[in-house]
Parts: sequence; structure tokens; C-alpha cells
Amino acid sequence: MRAHADLIVVGAGHAALEAALAAARLGIETLLVTLDLSKIGQMSCNPAVGGVGKGQVVREIDALGGQMGRTTDAAGLQFKMLNRGKGPAVWSPRVQCDRARYRQEMSRVAARQAHLTLLQGEVLDVLVEAGRVVGVRTDPQGTLRARVVIIASGTFMRGLLHRGFQTTPGGRIDEPASSFLSDNLRALGFEVGRLKTGTPPRLDGRTIDYTQCQLAPGDEPPVPMSHFTRTITQPQLPCWLTRTTEKSHQAIRSNLDRSPLYTGRIKGLGPRYCPSIEDKVVKFPHHDSHQVFIEPEGYDTDEVYVNGLSTSLPEDVQEQIVRAVPGLADARFIRYGYAVEYDFCPPTQLKPSLETKAVAGLFFAGQINGTTGYEEAAAQGLMAGINAVHSLRDKDPLVFGRDEAYIGVMIDDLVTKGTDEPYRLMTSRAEYRLTLRWDNADLRLMDQGRRVGLVSSKMYDHFLGYRGRLWEAARRALPSDAESRYFDHLPSPVEADRPEPAVGDDILHNPWEEGTEHRQVEIERLYWGYMKRERAEMAKFRRLESRRIPADIDYFSVHGLLMEARQKLSRVRPQSLGQAARVPGVTPADAGVLLVHLERHRRRATG
Repeated sequence: MRAHADLIVVGAGHAALEAALAAARLGIETLLVTLDLSKIGQMSCNPAVGGVGKGQVVREIDALGGQMGRTTDAAGLQFKMLNRGKGPAVWSPRVQCDRARYRQEMSRVAARQAHLTLLQGEVLDVLVEAGRVVGVRTDPQGTLRARVVIIASGTFMRGLLHRGFQTTPGGRIDEPASSFLSDNLRALGFEVGRLKTGTPPRLDGRTIDYTQCQLAPGDEPPVPMSHFTRTITQPQLPCWLTRTTEKSHQAIRSNLDRSPLYTGRIKGLGPRYCPSIEDKVVKFPHHDSHQVFIEPEGYDTDEVYVNGLSTSLPEDVQEQIVRAVPGLADARFIRYGYAVEYDFCPPTQLKPSLETKAVAGLFFAGQINGTTGYEEAAAQGLMAGINAVHSLRDKDPLVFGRDEAYIGVMIDDLVTKGTDEPYRLMTSRAEYRLTLRWDNADLRLMDQGRRVGLVSSKMYDHFLGYRGRLWEAARRALPSDAESRYFDHLPSPVEADRPEPAVGDDILHNPWEEGTEHRQVEIERLYWGYMKRERAEMAKFRRLESRRIPADIDYFSVHGLLMEARQKLSRVRPQSLGQAARVPGVTPADAGVLLVHLERHRRRATG
């Protein structure tokens, strides 16, 4: 075990793994520290990757050279494209995974990655000197020095598990909490808040009567999640759909006095878009029933995940709820559901690079920033890893605009608006979702992945061949006024400015077969008129984003700004006029005043 590394990553979940793998693949000596090395890549809740909005993010991670999509394809047991009844702009890939295989594959990749060392221990303190991070203090190893630290702590900071009136410290079931890091961050000047999430019961699939459930099969043929996967060869397993009943709802209503959520024992806010079943029953009393998906956890287990029944009610009440659901009357419980309450740091304390404003060289990624979901965490981890490396090499950070990627939408939402509840990325959050589709993530971002150094030259050559064929097909098929502008605006092919990254031979396939470009052109032709209008809006957006705000601006001296705007802008410290206009509490009039101030400042600076 080395006592020094260039970069230390705290955690081993989805954010931590993407951060550590990205840094190591870019040649940085990286140390990953986690409480339990046997739980690397653990899928804490639903063993699935993707979904509406989330699938687009995984495709973007993949186009940039991240790992999640490839591991998903290796562990997937059901592949499904959601929203096929709507337009392609909101189609979203989702993959049900074998939980054990996903963890094993991530562990294998991490263990074999050059420049990456794995260490089991608890991080107690972040060490700071003269406003800059210099390492961490761990138990039992002691002081570990580093020039950059990324904290991706998941739900482990002062994690507390709730089931009825039973409370147990822990970040996940049967796993200890991180007890000291929150206090250390507070001492360093960070604001720390409290959030909550939950998970449903797990049942023995052999005790379920599937004749009372509706079959929910995957797609044939399955569409891989990763651009780098040629085909899916493993067999697909079915999921099943059933619904709660009035008897289930009555069991919940009769026992709300035993719910930690409704008796005030849980203080943190839960996810608005993935509520517990008791929350659904209370907040939507006009609904007679709610969907429940029965999802297999793996090829070699009979355990099933009961998607839709997340709960922290006592065990006897959970049994009443479940046994009133068609098909589950005789179901045997393998594990009861529970809620987890944990600390997070409001993300307005971050720069768009995900580096903290208070401590140079310290980055946050994942649920510590208030997000919920594997995909959101992985995207933040990848960007934190890339930008940590850029900071070590004195390079500008990689920051995507809201018009470039769902990743850009998410990070801008977090650092500009903040969140006081678990943040979930959805297609409705993106103003330019006709452009930010799952199918064109490679066209939008793979040049950047190559430029950063995470996409291999061999794969990039395959992509360039596909894009060349696509350009030619577009010139023949799109309207005469198009002149292939949609494709011409993409960055030009680039050469890497550093040695080939060690991404491994397991991804060297050719997914861009001849003929696939015609499907892409059909989508472009379908949306051409709408996208012309969207690109005009994007041009206006970019003009606002191009108006940079000096880092040392004193908002309290800007005449005409409302006091609320001065306070909010001073806290967020936006980097552009566009970002300033999105800060909650800043009115259009405030943005206009700020524009006049910046123009005067520019004129004085230019003489």
C-alpha cells in the first residue's frame, strides 16, 4: 500500500469507480479507498441501469469513454427501450442487470486497471493546508498524501437505516456508516444537509404465482447500452407486472403511526420522483392501485426485486402490503425494505467542474451532491475524474453546456440551483432534448472523449468511418437547405495529445456496422424542422453563456440589483451571464442590470 498518490477517491460506488478509472486510464497514480472492497460496484437498490433521461446519460458516459455502459452490457439480463410509443427524442434504453455479475465485472475491471490501487479503510478527515487539499486521514492506515481528492461517499456519511421504529447506523443493510467525515467537512466550512432514500423488499421468486401477473418481456433483438458492444449474446429473462390493491392501501393507512416517515423520525427529504409506497398512498388517495414490477436479481438466484414497493414500514406491515398484491399472497420474504437517511453537501458549493469552491483540489461526486440514481452518480464521477486530472495538468476543466449534454444539464442544475431533495435527471429538465438524444450521444461527445484521452484510437477510427457514411447519407436525404449543417457543426476529428490510454482490448469491437447510418438519418429528417428552431434557441443561449463574469465581482456594489439577487449571486458565483440568469431568485430585470454592468466593465477595461 502506497502512502502517497496523485489522486485519492473516497468510495467505491458508481461515482467513485468512474472517477478512479478515468484518472487511472489517463496515467494518474490513483488510490481508491472504501469501507469494504467486496462491495465495489454494488447496486444498492434496483439492479437496473438506464431509464427515461438516465439512459441518455449512460450513453453520454459511454461516448466519453466511461465504464458503466460496457459493464451493463456484460451483466444485463433484460434490455428494453422505453417510450417507444413516443417520438425517438425521448426513447430511453434501460437494462435489468444481474446484480452479482455487475459487481463482479466492476471489481474485475478495477482490480486489473493500471495506475489504480484499491485500499480498504475508512476516511476520517480530509487534510487541508493553506486552502488546498493535501490528502486524507484514514483508519487504520493513517495519513495518505495526495494532490487531489474526490469524495464519492454515496449514502454512507452518517447513514442511518430505518425500518419501523428500528434504527441502525449504516450506509446499506449490513454495512457500517462513515461516522466522522461529515463533521470534518463541517469544520472545513461546508454546509451539510440531510436526505433520505429507500428500497423495497426482496422476495423468493419460487413463491410467486406468476399466473396472476402480466408478462413484461425485453426487446428482441436487444439494443446494447454501450456504443462499444457489438451484440448481446446472453439470454434475456422476463419481468412481471402486478398492482397494489385497496387492501394493501388500507394496511398502509392503518399503520402510518408506525411509519418513521410520518412520525417524524426521518428528518431528511426523500426523492420526489421515486416515492415510497406509503408516500404514494397518502399523496395520491384517488389512485386505486399502483404498479408493481417483479424484477429478477440475477441468473443464479431466485431473489426478485419488488419495484414500486419501497418502504420503511415495520416488517409485519410490509407482509400485509405484499400479501394483498395479486401473485404475492404466498411470497416468502428474503429481505424487508428499509429507508436510509444520510448527509449530503448542497451542490451550490461547487464549481461547474465539481471542484469545491472552499478547498482547492477537492471534488465531490454522486449522492454527496444531492442526486439519486446510479447514472447521475456515474456521470458526476466521470466528470470529476476528468477535471481532477485536468487540474493536475494545469488544463482548463471540461464543462458541458445545457445545449451539449444531459450531463451538462444535470451539473448546471446542481451548481446553479442547488437541491434540497434527492435530484433525479429527467428528459423534461433539458430545454434542447430534441438534440440531446440517446441515439446521437456518440456524434455529440465522442470527439471529446477522444480529445480527453479515454476513447481508444481503434474505436475512434471505427466511429469516424460511421460518421463519414452518415454525412454522405445525410447529404442525399436531408432537405436541400440543410447542407448537412447538423453534422457539420460537430467538432472535427482530433488526435490525442497524450499516449494511448489503457482502456483494454475488451471494448475493441465495431458497433457502427454499415447500414446503421440510415436509421440515424431518418431520425434527423423526422425532426429537421423542429431542430432548426431549437438550434436558433441554442444560439441565443450560447451568446449568454459566452458573456463571462469576472471571478472577483462584488455583487453588492452592482447598482440596481435586488438584495435577494445580490445574496444569491454572491453565494453561487456564476461564471457566465447565462448561468447568473438561472440562479433562483434572480429576475430578468436583475439579469438586465448585470448585463449593463458587465458591458460598462468591458468598456473600461478596453479603454
